[in-house]
Amino acid sequence: MVGRIIIGCLLCTLNVMAQGQEATDSVNTQKKSSLMARLEQVQQYLDAKAKKKVDPHYIEVPDKPWRVILQYKENIVDVDYSESVDIPGTNEHSDWNLCFEPPMASSVGIWVGYRGTGFAYSKSLTKNAGRYYAFSSTGAKYGFNFRLRRFNTQDARFSATDYKDGEKDGEYETDYNMPSPVWIRSTYINGYYVFNGRRYSQDAAYSHSVIQRRSAGSLLVGATWYQSSFDYADMANVFFMIIGHGVYRAKVHQASVGVGYGYNWVPLRGLVVNIMAMPTVSVYNRVKAYKYETNYELAPIDPVDDYGNWNKETRRWANGKTHKSLLMTTATNNQFDYWDAEPEVSYNKFRLNMDLRLGIAYNWRNCFISAQAQYNNFNYKNDHCKINIYDAYARLSFGVRM
Repeated sequence: MVGRIIIGCLLCTLNVMAQGQEATDSVNTQKKSSLMARLEQVQQYLDAKAKKKVDPHYIEVPDKPWRVILQYKENIVDVDYSESVDIPGTNEHSDWNLCFEPPMASSVGIWVGYRGTGFAYSKSLTKNAGRYYAFSSTGAKYGFNFRLRRFNTQDARFSATDYKDGEKDGEYETDYNMPSPVWIRSTYINGYYVFNGRRYSQDAAYSHSVIQRRSAGSLLVGATWYQSSFDYADMANVFFMIIGHGVYRAKVHQASVGVGYGYNWVPLRGLVVNIMAMPTVSVYNRVKAYKYETNYELAPIDPVDDYGNWNKETRRWANGKTHKSLLMTTATNNQFDYWDAEPEVSYNKFRLNMDLRLGIAYNWRNCFISAQAQYNNFNYKNDHCKINIYDAYARLSFGVRM
């Protein structure tokens, strides 16, 4: 009897629990259905808005909003760093240029996006060429792009022109392998406004959220923020630090604005060729140089051979001098020493830069194939230093709409 009562109680408990679970499942299902309904409403709103803002005779907005794109990219970044160096105690000086020239970096990656917005990630196939991250968003009237890259290289080209009494006294140029790697980082942020956004789409040849059906062009205005840095803070690179006034790392920040023009040529159905050119003027230029002070300098060999020992506390040699000729570092006991100096911050006013883009795309059914190229240059100059940064890429893409 007791056993039957226990069994009956268990069955009742299980029944109540089952009914409670069914009620919970029902509530969860209703919540999921409500969320899906809201997401569908948002999607319908975005789709309707995308189609409403363009002229369908010129621009087609595909019904399938998602795109997955496989990309192969060749990227090149050159950093030219130039200095004018006076040799203390002489009437000589030298204009030298150090160009960091990493090999062209090949990478493969994927881009995933909805309508005009997407994110890309690429992994380099070249050793030490780094990783690339990109985010882009475009609409009928605007576009936004973000790129981030970090890599290192030991490939460099060094050239110099020597002067004596104001007359050229010799010049030389050589490819050079840096003793220790140079780290280069760059961040690129660009936004633009399209005046003829109803009939012209910058996006048609690049991230393919729309298809250009007829040829059209537009005036564009844009703004760019670019920051880059190079760092070779390893004492194996001490020679370049000394001739570069002790600089071992430099950060460049630049903001530019410009006016350009873009044109989409549609020679046949599904094919579009885009070209865009935008000269820009930098309105903000800032360079921060981090420096080491050393106990050696560029100077003729001192007739005084015996400098004695170096005192790290007083930062003087035993003979009272603060610096020794760099040409005397071949001694067995050179007692080389270095310490951080105060960073130097300098500003430069207006500089002219360039943003050039070329894109070709062909669409069929729910697939497309494209090729794009972009070139940017950024430069900075003051009385003693000049920095030029060249950033360009070429890319092949294949994608599907879903």
